[in-house]
Amino acid sequence: MQTTLAEDKKEITHAIEQAKKQRDISISEFFTKNRHLLGFDNPLKAISTTIKEGVDNALDAAEDANILPDVIVEIKQTTEDRFLVTIEDNGPGIVKEQIPNIFGKLLYGSKFHKLSQTRGQQGIGISAAGLYGQLTTGKPVKITSKIGKTKPAYYYELHLDTTKNESEVSKEEIIEWGKNHGTKISIEMEGKYQRGKRSVSEYMKYTAVSNPHARLTLIEPDGTRIDYPRGTTDMPVKPKEIKPHPDGIELGILINMLKATKSKTLQSFLTTEFSRIGAGTAKKICGLANLYTNARPTRIAKNEADNLLQAMRKTKFIAPPTDCLSPIGQDLLKKSLQKEFDADFYTSIKRTAAVYRGNPFVVEAGIAYGGSLQGDSTAEIIRFANRVPLQYQQSACSSTKSITETKWKQYGLQQSGKNIPVGPVVIVVHIASVWVPFTSESKESIAHYPEIIKEIKLAVRECGRQLGKYIKKQRKVKDEAKKRSYLDKYVPVIGEALKELLDLKDVDERLINENLKNYLERSRKL
Repeated sequence: MQTTLAEDKKEITHAIEQAKKQRDISISEFFTKNRHLLGFDNPLKAISTTIKEGVDNALDAAEDANILPDVIVEIKQTTEDRFLVTIEDNGPGIVKEQIPNIFGKLLYGSKFHKLSQTRGQQGIGISAAGLYGQLTTGKPVKITSKIGKTKPAYYYELHLDTTKNESEVSKEEIIEWGKNHGTKISIEMEGKYQRGKRSVSEYMKYTAVSNPHARLTLIEPDGTRIDYPRGTTDMPVKPKEIKPHPDGIELGILINMLKATKSKTLQSFLTTEFSRIGAGTAKKICGLANLYTNARPTRIAKNEADNLLQAMRKTKFIAPPTDCLSPIGQDLLKKSLQKEFDADFYTSIKRTAAVYRGNPFVVEAGIAYGGSLQGDSTAEIIRFANRVPLQYQQSACSSTKSITETKWKQYGLQQSGKNIPVGPVVIVVHIASVWVPFTSESKESIAHYPEIIKEIKLAVRECGRQLGKYIKKQRKVKDEAKKRSYLDKYVPVIGEALKELLDLKDVDERLINENLKNYLERSRKL
């Protein structure tokens, strides 16, 4: 069917009009319309997400500066549905020039390109919290920061320009602040505060478990103050930054690395831009790819880069170094469980390092059982990623999948199919990695990588075996006590009957009972 001239002209006009409507979308505008992706999908979760992002930043900053963290979280109710959230720390503070960018610009940070264990990665969290506060109340983010005892404290009030993804400073001044160094941020937002499951207090308690070196304080809207003291004064091992590992590298990433490198030769590129590639291995890879070792990396064509990638995939490499990680530690995890949970039995395990997509990771697990823990409900599952509690999207997480696929009946707990076990038990899983594969930007669940699931299952099962031994022993002790109670109850009756039947009037009744009890004990053991 032929198109008429008028119809053709109409289609061209329509295309031109459509082209006029096309424009760049700011990352801030995108998340303004899709704030649920960042964890701000309801008033209750909004407060928790804000505190999570602020506390994460505070702990990271203090640890980077080798400072034992002191973090205070205060929540004040300003109206029926509005709350002022303030997070104050004793970290190194933020230099004046960086304050507007860190708190008023999305995707701005120093951790995204680092291959070392950190809590924050994307440069979105705290600025997104400020954006949510601005959207729901119109109030600015308020920041106070001081970098040293002899330095001034700077106070800022700022908004986020969503069309440009830039901050607008509405107030800037020097103020008096009693701290030697630290940062305080206040955000007013629409929200809802409640206690119990997935609450702020639960988050703070879990954070105390995974960060025993930190002292945390929560001041609730009604003035209730909850202190979470340190479990240790030893700082965690500071993770070192590493280069990417060749296992799991993808073609697009390799091409970008070739373009950006400062290395003059391909051999130098391989040895300096990757971990676990020495000079000999680099020559072998170049040979397999039919490329010269002294070829300039920036001039490598796309098909040559593909050949290089295939050669790397045919080469076996040593596993990446693990000094880039800072796990909680087996002993400290157990000590943290003892500090925060009233139980009868505690155990923990730390697995050796493993690798997914070239990224090293370590899985730790722990169990608390009995005591005052509720025995008629499902187990309490606590998930951590790089020491950060994951409170939402539990069913989508690889930690939960690994736990439910474990057969807990053999360890003494009740379980129906592949469901969460039932009993007075807390199950903790922690994954420490240079890059945690979260399923979304809200960072609430870990993706189902087979390597990660395998390690979690092995860690959980080892804790389960220890729990099973304890439960079996306790049941044995209970059975023994029950049998003894039968002896204590019925032996005197039998002894009295024997005395009457045998007419043993002159025999000591106590002696009869003791001999009878000893005889029954020996018979039971045989």
